[in-house]
Amino acid sequence: MALYSAAAGVLEGLERGDGGIKSLVYNSRFPHVRQLYALVSETLRYSPVLEKLLAGAALLQAEKKLPPQLAKVREGWGSPSAVGLGAASPGSPVSPQVLVYDLLFGKGLKCGGRWKALARRHRARLEAELARLKVQQKVSRNEDLLAPAQAASPGASQVPRYVRVNTLKTCVDDVVDFFKRQGYSYLGKAGSVEELRTLSGKKFFLDLHLPELLVFPPQTDFHDNLLYTSGHIVLQDKASCLPAFLLSPAASSHVIDACAAPGNKTSHLAAILKNKGQIFAFDVDTKRLATMNTMLMRAGVTGFQLAQQDFLTVDPADPKYSKVTYILLDPSCSGSGNARGSSRPTWSCLRVRGAPATAALPTGMVNRLPREEAAPSAERLQALASFQRKVLSHALSFPALRRLVYSTCSLHREENEDVVHAVLQQRSSAFRLVDAFPSWPCRGLAAFPGAECCLRASPADTLTHGFFVAVLERCEEGAAAPSSLPAAAETPQRGEGSEPGAVPKKRKRKKQRVK
Repeated sequence: MALYSAAAGVLEGLERGDGGIKSLVYNSRFPHVRQLYALVSETLRYSPVLEKLLAGAALLQAEKKLPPQLAKVREGWGSPSAVGLGAASPGSPVSPQVLVYDLLFGKGLKCGGRWKALARRHRARLEAELARLKVQQKVSRNEDLLAPAQAASPGASQVPRYVRVNTLKTCVDDVVDFFKRQGYSYLGKAGSVEELRTLSGKKFFLDLHLPELLVFPPQTDFHDNLLYTSGHIVLQDKASCLPAFLLSPAASSHVIDACAAPGNKTSHLAAILKNKGQIFAFDVDTKRLATMNTMLMRAGVTGFQLAQQDFLTVDPADPKYSKVTYILLDPSCSGSGNARGSSRPTWSCLRVRGAPATAALPTGMVNRLPREEAAPSAERLQALASFQRKVLSHALSFPALRRLVYSTCSLHREENEDVVHAVLQQRSSAFRLVDAFPSWPCRGLAAFPGAECCLRASPADTLTHGFFVAVLERCEEGAAAPSSLPAAAETPQRGEGSEPGAVPKKRKRKKQRVK
């Protein structure tokens, strides 16, 4: 039963937003991580089918003594509070059905005792329901029951494995040398996105846009690699690296990361600051903050303060934040840009106050939608957008603020261009939209004049997860229009090349050289 208990723990962690599948599996202490990862991934993939089977077989009605936690794992709905999870709407596939998956689609149950007896007692009913479902959908194979997007294995994602070099501990040259010694072939700086599509085997590129990002073939696993476990590299999607890169805070600056967990962007900010400055990072969840603190310490980050606080309750007039000149705001969103099979966690760090009851939002924290959930309703998008406008407007009220990056992992215009436009209309005399990263291929939707200053990302166009980024700067005297100048990240800085993605100059070897 240890395997299924571990799987239940991973699924609870996903629901709480404690991390992605891989990180939770590797932190589970279960000895057979590949077996656990495969079970969780596959049951997530079959979750919609399992829901139908369990509903048709009425398993929970027949087994009223089934413990709530196991019931949650097996059915994917029920009382969230019974297992300490965030609120979920009835019928939403928030958890897979581990035991039933292994019974019907896996390699057979790997447990004994009463749970094996219970599963076998209902096996005939579940198999009959499975046969009925196949007849109903006119298919013969289990795989054919899946929707096209689900039929592709989670490992079939074509988004490369991006590896950000943690310059607080090492440099690009040393990391490249390390991977070469491990048998990887370094192909130099990529010339185009199309070139990245050709990656296979043990080959890797330097990214064409971001100077400290290495690109490996999809699904390359570095969770056991010494560089990862020692904090010398960070496994972070390229799109997720854009906010800190474009915020580009100057050394010794005071910076707010308003929605900080799990901490990858925070550690990126610290690397850009070279640990010379102060970062204020907020999240409302104690466990996520503890996990984040561990990660930041492993990455060698100093000069940060973690606060268990709703960012909307932070007083911009507090003297503590009087020197804050940069804010990174990545608020809760629908999560619609998360690519299938991604291990990117979906975090929530802010609370919605005054949201209408009909908005289908939890009364507590706003959780980004799980990857497997259906597209959000117009009502939910409206409620999320209202919240995002509120938090963006709040962030712009910090008196010393000079630059802010607003980002989401959503594809919906309502959460992206429309939010930025609405807030700029209120504050057009104070802030302007910067034409960030002109060489980036995907721009904002034509929702308003100047929306092309925003950035978008997608698996198809940029080989990343879906993402949106907007850079806002405080206006100088008489400069309320969108800036025609690139963001600071477009200009030479930190002693690197004149264009983002330029090959880094040789640096002096650091004391923490990777061996």
